[in-house]
Amino acid sequence: MPLSFDAPARLFTLSTASTTYQMKVDRHGYLLHLYYGTRASGDLGYLVTHCALSGMSGQPHEDADRTFSLDVAPQEFPFQGGGDMRSPALLVRGADGTFGCDLRYARHEVRPGKYSLPGLPAAYAEAGDGAETLSVTLADERLGLEVELLYGVLPAFDVITRAAVVRNVGAGRLTVEKLQSACLDLVSGNFDLITFDGRHAMERRPSRRHVENGALSVGSRRGMSSNQYNPFMILCDRDATETAGRAWSMSFVYSGGFLAEAERDQFEQTRAQMGLDDGLFSYPLEPGESLVAPEVLMTYSSAGLEKISHNLHRVIRRRVCRGPWRDAPRPVLVNSWEACYFDFTGDRLVELARRAADLGIDMLVMDDGWFGSRSDDRRGLGDWRPNVEKLGGTVADLARRVNECGLGLGIWVEPEMVSEDSDLFRAHPDWALSVPGKDPVLGRDQLVLDLSRADVRDNLFGQLCAVLDQGGVEYVKWDCNRSIVDVHSRLASDQGKVLYDYVLGLYDLLGRVRSRYPDLLIEGCSAGGGRFDAGMLAYAPQIWTSDNTDARNRLTIQYGTSFGYPCSAVGAHVSACPNETTGRTVPLDARGVVAMAGGAFGYELDLTKLGDRDCELIKGQVAAYRQIEPLVREGLYYRLSVPEEDDVCAWEFVAEDGSEALVCAVVTHVDGYGVTSYVRPRGLTPGAAYRVEGSGPELSADALMDMGLPLSASCSPYESFMYRLERVG
Repeated sequence: MPLSFDAPARLFTLSTASTTYQMKVDRHGYLLHLYYGTRASGDLGYLVTHCALSGMSGQPHEDADRTFSLDVAPQEFPFQGGGDMRSPALLVRGADGTFGCDLRYARHEVRPGKYSLPGLPAAYAEAGDGAETLSVTLADERLGLEVELLYGVLPAFDVITRAAVVRNVGAGRLTVEKLQSACLDLVSGNFDLITFDGRHAMERRPSRRHVENGALSVGSRRGMSSNQYNPFMILCDRDATETAGRAWSMSFVYSGGFLAEAERDQFEQTRAQMGLDDGLFSYPLEPGESLVAPEVLMTYSSAGLEKISHNLHRVIRRRVCRGPWRDAPRPVLVNSWEACYFDFTGDRLVELARRAADLGIDMLVMDDGWFGSRSDDRRGLGDWRPNVEKLGGTVADLARRVNECGLGLGIWVEPEMVSEDSDLFRAHPDWALSVPGKDPVLGRDQLVLDLSRADVRDNLFGQLCAVLDQGGVEYVKWDCNRSIVDVHSRLASDQGKVLYDYVLGLYDLLGRVRSRYPDLLIEGCSAGGGRFDAGMLAYAPQIWTSDNTDARNRLTIQYGTSFGYPCSAVGAHVSACPNETTGRTVPLDARGVVAMAGGAFGYELDLTKLGDRDCELIKGQVAAYRQIEPLVREGLYYRLSVPEEDDVCAWEFVAEDGSEALVCAVVTHVDGYGVTSYVRPRGLTPGAAYRVEGSGPELSADALMDMGLPLSASCSPYESFMYRLERVG
């Protein structure tokens, strides 16, 4: 069984296929963390020795012999007020304004299946998964405070999930000032912390730092998970590589502000934790009310970073993403943005659709500019009425014309935002988040609508339904192009709850759209990759990875993204050159190979201006992508090089059964006449032989993985390669 409880020892053991997670209730009633690592058996409490080395640390009042201190004890859910001076997971203020609580074990329950969270996305289980849930309740009777710790065990995925529910079961008001969802206390080890940092148009670059005495943290105060820091981190041995060393990861199933921390303490212990951003967070709980800490996906590997990625790819693709598009091939599309920007008509879009049909493309996506007075980015947001004069009819009329070309139609929306120059804002200025008496901060000349309000969500839902109910729209690109600065809701009882309630409002609106239109494909977007997180993937199975479509930069962006997210979720398009972001020119072949590393492939350029040769190349790319798409979507992904360090950037997809593989490479640097580069695939079946694309000599899998696959010795910059390997016999 995934979950077991040894009552005499008060010992909880959580087991997956390859890992064990263990904790126990100590003699004081505190819940201590013992172990998370390679699958093991027995009571692992012997690992915890520092509790007696309390020095000048504080002890519980009843511990007269001074042999125990929470300041050094490894804990499951550290809280402020018990003598632990490290970063807490929970900080609570009582009705009298004082801080501090004392959480002791109250009860627990084991139940079949995987828990769900009210109003929040979470991983789910299907029949046959063997999933179980552990609920452990900690309580502070003085405050009337209960915290239910939730553990979901997905054995086949080697994933354990964590969440928490804070409840006010007392008579007075409580205010939660900090709330983390998961904590991992490791009693020994010398670690690095890998986070995924960047900026708009250059997201999720791996940053690896040594965890020395003190604290490292990253997070977002922007109201969304952000382009700058991703809500995913890896703690690993200092010498850990792709294929060796211990590693632990945390991925936040949440799309708002977050805080991720790693701290090494006075006794060389390391604490890693992840949860809600506490910068503008102060959540009041009246008697009977509760607050849910969003879910964290956790996985462990004793075989390096690669295993972490494989575990997360599987669980996110199969147990976070949902709906009919979860396992289905995504349409190859052309987006109108870089082809037309705001300057288009219905006739112009139909012309683009005809050319796309000639090239084998499946869908035309009409980007920004189709509604209200939207002729530039200074007006019209909030008025989701089709501009019938510009389109030559309704959206449904345009869909029929595009369908006649053989393509489906998608549209771009940004429902969370409003322009001051819009009918919606003129009618309801109080619907925008703004601080009374203060001029609001603008971003792209737009404000943020208060999605914590049900009336705002109802209006937006009604406007979207008025468009979608007409039929013909098969895809929606859901964008969000600015941060939240002015955190004030006219209806909120306390402004410290607005940002959290905003995200719940976003999920409510997305959930209503998905329920009404279950076959609609939604792609997430937030200034490109500003909300690329597991929370959004529960509603949108693919996300626009970055506004930067330069193939060279995308090698780095997609490399970093691959550590925590499946390629099936990666929106990647071929765009025009010189690239609008970098001014760089990369051959069309290489642009195609890079974009085909995503499970949501397409084009972002004016197809009507291409010459015959480029059109033939695109036809070939679309045909090739259809052949490799199942492997890209479902295969195991291997990072074969580091884009910023190696002269050749290479990656690989391998079928779970090893029957086929796809090795891709792009040459990024050449000196002199160059030398032959060898790309070493991984994940092939040992002892087997493979052929390249079904012809040619049989190649030993062991030799390929040991010495590599040779590329041309006369490579030129941005020359690209794609080898399909098929196992013989």
